Amino acid sequence: MAKQTPKTNVIRHLEAAGIPFSFREFDVSAGIPSGVEMAAILGQDPDYVFKTLVTQGAGGGHYVFVIPVAASLNLKKAAKAAGEKSIEMIRQAQLLPLTGYVHGGCSPIGMKKAFPTFFAEEIILIDTIMVSGGRPGLQIQLSPEDLLAATGGIVADLT
Repeated sequence: MAKQTPKTNVIRHLEAAGIPFSFREFDVSAGIPSGVEMAAILGQDPDYVFKTLVTQGAGGGHYVFVIPVAASLNLKKAAKAAGEKSIEMIRQAQLLPLTGYVHGGCSPIGMKKAFPTFFAEEIILIDTIMVSGGRPGLQIQLSPEDLLAATGGIVADLT
């Protein structure tokens, strides 16, 4: 019996846009693993698995940054990319009302509102990328070009 595709905002968005993707599910009943742990669970190189971070600029705008799971967002570089004086991470409690996603399941695709989205320049060095599928335990794999197109993403120096 074929595995049924879970329906999340991410998957609905990709299917509606005709963007090819695959998905991988994993068990999170014992807790949400770190990004590096998740990459290991999925047998993926952490350089190909990216995490989604949501921030707020000094001017009040929100920005999404997508970087490799083993990397850290450089807030000064992020602010420069967004044209802001400074950037800070939003509080975890703000994530669901702002994006429609929970911690551990935040994806750059299919948020409640389209925010300016920036991808670490490492994205241009790989031929496939994994990002959250819209809930903990679900990862989506697609081409970086399709991900950039699906999000209107901008490539920048972020790490």
